[in-house]
Order: sequence, then C-alpha cells, then structure tokens
Amino acid sequence: MSANAADADASAGGGGPAVAASSYLHDGYSLWSWISSRDHKRIAILYALSITAFFFIGAVAAGLIRLELFTPVADVVDADTYDRLFTAHGVIMVWMFLIPSIPSVFGNFVLPLMIGARDLAFPNLNLLSWYLYAGGGLFTIAAMLLGGVDTGWTFYTPYSSIFSNTHVILTLAGVLVVGFSSILTGLNFIVTVHTLRAPGMGWFKLPLFVWAIYATSVILVLATPVLAITLLLLAAERIFHIGFFNPALGGDPLLFQHLFWFYSHPAVYIMILPAMGVASEIIPCFARKRVFGYKFMAFAIVGIAVVSFLVWGHHMFVSGQSVYANMVFSVLSFVVAVPSAIKVFNWTATLYKGSITFSAPMLYALGFVILFMAGGLTGLFLASLSIDVHVTDTYFVVAHFHYIMVGGSVMAYLGAMHYWWPKITGRMYAESWARVAALIIFAGFNLTFFPQYLLGYDGMPRRYHTYPEQFQLLNILSSSGAVVLAIGYLLPLGYLLWSLRHGERAPDNPWRATGLEWQTSSPPPQHNFDRQPDGSAEPYDYTPHRGIHQ
Repeated sequence: MSANAADADASAGGGGPAVAASSYLHDGYSLWSWISSRDHKRIAILYALSITAFFFIGAVAAGLIRLELFTPVADVVDADTYDRLFTAHGVIMVWMFLIPSIPSVFGNFVLPLMIGARDLAFPNLNLLSWYLYAGGGLFTIAAMLLGGVDTGWTFYTPYSSIFSNTHVILTLAGVLVVGFSSILTGLNFIVTVHTLRAPGMGWFKLPLFVWAIYATSVILVLATPVLAITLLLLAAERIFHIGFFNPALGGDPLLFQHLFWFYSHPAVYIMILPAMGVASEIIPCFARKRVFGYKFMAFAIVGIAVVSFLVWGHHMFVSGQSVYANMVFSVLSFVVAVPSAIKVFNWTATLYKGSITFSAPMLYALGFVILFMAGGLTGLFLASLSIDVHVTDTYFVVAHFHYIMVGGSVMAYLGAMHYWWPKITGRMYAESWARVAALIIFAGFNLTFFPQYLLGYDGMPRRYHTYPEQFQLLNILSSSGAVVLAIGYLLPLGYLLWSLRHGERAPDNPWRATGLEWQTSSPPPQHNFDRQPDGSAEPYDYTPHRGIHQ
C-alpha cells in the first residue's frame, strides 16, 4: 500500500475495515494462526497481551499493599499474607513486566522495521521465546495461587534456602524459564542488528532505539546466565542440602547476594536503556529537531551497558563488605551517572528552540525524563556511603527504585505505545483522552512515591505491614496517590481498545517522523516492505515544514 493510498484511505473516516487486506493482521484470524505465527509483529502483539495481563496482576498486589498501609495497624491482611503480596508484586513486576516490556513488545515489532529487515534473524527462536515467557509466567502465577512465596523478590538466603516453607522452588522455576526467554530474545536482536540492516545503514545511521535494544540485548545475554546459575544453586541447596549459601553446611549467604546483584543491577539497565531509546525517538520527532549529539548519545548507551556490570556492590554497603570495596563501588556508582546525565542534557538540548508539540507521546517522554532524573539524582544519595547506611532498607530505597522503574520504564512504555500505536494497529486514538491520562499518571505517580522519600528519610523500614502512627499521614498520601495512578493506568486501556474499532484511520506516517518504520503502510504488510528500503539517510533529519497529524 503506498503512502498516498494510505493517506487517502485515512481521510475517508473511521468506517469500513480497520486494515488493508495485505496487513499482517489479516494473515489468518484463528487462535492457532496467532500462537503459531513466526511474524515478529504478531509475536510482539502476543507479548503485549501477556505483559498487560501480568502488569494488572502485579498492580492488584500493589493495591492491596497500599490499602493495608493506609492505617498503622493490620486491618486488611495479616503479616504472612502481606509478605506474600509484596513478593508477588516484586516478582511479577520485575521479571514478567519491566524486564521484557519494551524489548519484547516494541523491540520485536519495530526493530526489524527500523533497520529495513523483513523479520528477525531467527523467527522460530522468537516464537519459542514467547512460549518460554508465557510458560515461566504461568509457573509463577501457579505458585501464587497455591499459597505464594514470602521471601521477597530478591530471594535472600539463608531464609529462601532453608527456612521458608512457601513455594520457593516453583517460583524459582518460573523466573528461571523467563530468564531463558530473555536470553533467546537478546541473542535474536544482536544477530538481527549485525546481519539484516538495510543497504547503506552503518552503525552511526542506526536509530538510537536500535542502539538501546542492542546494548540491552548484550546485557541480557551476558548477565542472565548468572541469574540462572544462582537460582539453580539455590534450588540445589533447598532440595539436596548442598552447602552453597547455608553457613551450617559450609556455605556463604553473602555469595548469593554477590551473584544475585551481579545480574540484578545490570537488570536495572535492561529496564531503563530501552526506555531511553524510546525517549530518543519521541523527543526529536515532536521537537522537530535532530537529536543533539547523536554519537555521544550512542556512546552513552554503550557506556551505561559496560559500567552497569561494575556497580553491583553498592547494594551491599551494610552487609559487612570491606570499607575499601565499599569505596570502590561508591565511586563506580557515581561514574555510571555520567553517561545517564549526558543523555538528559542531550534531550534537553534537543528540546531547546525546537518547534515542540505536546502530543501524548511527547507528554509521556517528558514525564519519563523528569521522573528518571529525579530517581537518578536520589541514586547518587544512595551511592554515598554515609547516606546509604542511614536509608538502607527504608522507603527511601522503595521510592528511588520506583522513580526509575515505574516513573521511568512504565512512562516510556506508554510513550512507545502511543507513538507506535498508529503503525501497529492502523488506527488513531483519542488524543485529548491520551493527554489527560498522561497528566493523571504523572500526578498520581508523584503523589504515590514522593511521600515515600520522606518516610524513608524519617526511618520507616520497608516490608512491614504495621508502623508507628507518626508515619500515617504520609502513608495516606501515598495510598491516595495509588488510587489516582490506577485511574491513570486504566484510561489508556479503555481508549486504546476503543480506537481499534472507532478510531480514525492512521496515515502511514501520522507524526511525519523519520525512520524506516514510517515508510511502510499502517499497519505493515506481512513482509514489512514492498521493496528493499535504502538505509543511507541520516537519522532524525527533521525539517520545519514537516507537520504532525492531529
């Protein structure tokens, strides 16, 4: 379908079939045609549906946590149930939503389009990775339905290895299987970027989103096996009583923490690097300017990926680590802030004197930058030894983590969803509702988590279901913000589903964006492009005459 034909079709209004006959959406309508498809676009939709389901399951657990914390006493759930709730929330949100969200959905859908490829390098492996993800997620949900697990999402030993009588093994199995899904996905992306780029597309003509997914994939392939080995050792100690972590058997409980955080700190950047890539696509598009310092942005992505492997010890400042090791990890934690700051400054410079349009994707991208910057600055507090000792295991850490992960990754995920929704579905959503939702989410998020900085600084520990009355006011504010945030998250679910049937037809390029993904029809055909695209154009070549569809 040509661009002119698509634009003419879009001007005809919202009636009639939603997509062109050659669209990937018309490649069979049965359930089997979807769950057996090797098309990267259909697999991305399968991931989106699965991830959305897990997100709302994890959100229900979070809602019950905030409901319990509305008052200082235990009046909703008891201590054991509370432990299971925050563990379920952490496990589901980290491994079933945050880590796979942007790479598995938008990496799958748009990365081949962005580099001019017909599909990923290994389509069968791509489908297998979704089956592993869905299977691992079901393992974890089964553990929750059978009674849950109370170890916390970090599974710290020796509690998780010898003391807990909950469903630790089943939960570990779920996380382990999901980890293998991540490894396969990362491997697929790496090979695709190396081998399937369009003619003329050198490394410094790649969109920054592709750079971000590539760096994320390298972390996935290198770090996730460490998590797999760690979980297998934990299971072996629990089942066969082999002394890896139990001091009574000759093990070392701190070994688990070193292994776990060697994976889990790079995992923070598995969650945030793709979000940075999304912001790097949206901001120049809606500012109508080239990205400021493109090469610096690309090298900053690589720098973050490298340094992320060197800072795991800052999670263990109070664990008995030597003061010299603590000093080294503290300095390295400050170092990792440098490439992150480069990206924030370059986004700001891109906005400077730009012709900015505050469409929904831009609101989400700006929300991401603001909340990520707030979370990153408080990360410097935690990198400082004297402050970290004071706020370790308090709600200050909870707030910092959520500003990065929820304020950052989820805002970027929603920004990506709104930015590429016309390309994915061939429909436009209600722009006014999308803007309202973005503002509600931003306000609700800050009302939920900013009071938690104050709670943590005042000394309220995390993971307790009761607390002194002096903390109640801030907890009321936080729980009230969670209600606002929930409303904000439900709104996009409503108007995006509504747009599938009633939304205006989307032109091929409603944002007048650069990038090869906008040079094919909306939604794309099964084979992505009618002819091999030329990848030699400079990325982000925005000129003032290019308007934005409203």
